[in-house]
Amino acid sequence: MSLGWLIRRVLLALMAALGVSVLVFTLLRLVPGDVVTQLIGLEGNVSAEQQAEMRRLFGLDQPIWMQFGTWLIALMQGDLGVSLRTDRPVFQDLLLRFPVTLQLTAMALFFAVLVGLPLGILAALRRGQAADLLSSGFVLIGLAAPEFWLAILMILLFSLNLGWFPPNGYVSPAESVWGNLRSMFLPALALSFSLAAATTRIVRASLLDVLSQDYIRTARAKGLRASTVIMRHALRNAMIPVVTVIGLQVGNLLGGAVIIEQLFGLPGVGRFALEGINLRDYPVVQGAVLWIAVSFVLVNVVVDLLYSVIDRRVVYS
Repeated sequence: MSLGWLIRRVLLALMAALGVSVLVFTLLRLVPGDVVTQLIGLEGNVSAEQQAEMRRLFGLDQPIWMQFGTWLIALMQGDLGVSLRTDRPVFQDLLLRFPVTLQLTAMALFFAVLVGLPLGILAALRRGQAADLLSSGFVLIGLAAPEFWLAILMILLFSLNLGWFPPNGYVSPAESVWGNLRSMFLPALALSFSLAAATTRIVRASLLDVLSQDYIRTARAKGLRASTVIMRHALRNAMIPVVTVIGLQVGNLLGGAVIIEQLFGLPGVGRFALEGINLRDYPVVQGAVLWIAVSFVLVNVVVDLLYSVIDRRVVYS
């Protein structure tokens, strides 16, 4: 990996973050209503003069291009603004909430790989047999079933009927590690289902392609054990497409966390963004979406770096 490649990737990441910020800023302003309308709906009748004064205090009376310029200048200084509702710094709230989303995403990724990797290997090695058919059914259900629907079913079964896990709420690991794992297990499991299905499918397809290569037949002809051929030769070369899919799906996990955090009452970035959307709190939504976008871009950079670790032939210049 060269320094020039790393600089180019950082510049592309900054450009992507800028593009996301412009898009989100514009789309938010196209939605009817603003935070003043929400406040009026909660507090009763307000005169037109008072509404104008409130918009002036929030800076909403300025042209859109001027609002964006003000926000962008503050962003370049590391300031994501303050919430129009709570007057708290958005960056501070994101720092408090991001560990919840990060833990949810990490646990969902762990569950997905734990299920998808061995199931995909088994399906490839037992092609056309019962294990392959069962894995195909799992993939079909996992890719077709919405995450919120699975989450509701899990709450009904494991929380309300069996009482194994709490139906909602969050327990900090500082308060109780076991309580934290119990409160995060069902959300992570629901979030991981589609990724586990996608991982199973790509592992099966990639491994079947590698197993048909000449060097695999040569390794088997030399008398190597089947486990050695699979783990050392076949699986290692089949992992690049798998890592690509998993890396791209991490963005889906971060996006899917919005619904899951709302259903399970988790105080993460996704729920924070959803509350900002409902209340037309522009700085909150802009900051949360930009935070998730930058996280997604950083994950893609890490995935590119993993390519050279998995396959030494991959060199960046």
